[in-house]
Amino acid sequence: MYKLCFFVPETDAEPVKTALFEAGVGRIGDYDQCCWQTLGTGQFRPLDGANPHLGQQGQLETVPELKVEMVCTDELIKTAVATLKEAHPYEEVAYEVYKLAEF
Repeated sequence: MYKLCFFVPETDAEPVKTALFEAGVGRIGDYDQCCWQTLGTGQFRPLDGANPHLGQQGQLETVPELKVEMVCTDELIKTAVATLKEAHPYEEVAYEVYKLAEF
């Protein structure tokens, strides 16, 4: 199993989560659509050449974002990351992937 964590604008979170759930991410035993999410503030400044979803080149932007965490089977992790990148509104997606130990 893996844990997939990503940051997404609060207003765009549901479509991204739905795409991942439809790909089979977020299943734990007899439950699906499982995730943990916390609200925070993302910060970034688009540089020259960027095509930002929010904000303008050269200007610092802060955005209410959710950090979303989901589990994913070994077989689906590459599909999960590809799905995340496709569904996410940002040009550069901030995400983390952790291999989970079994005990």
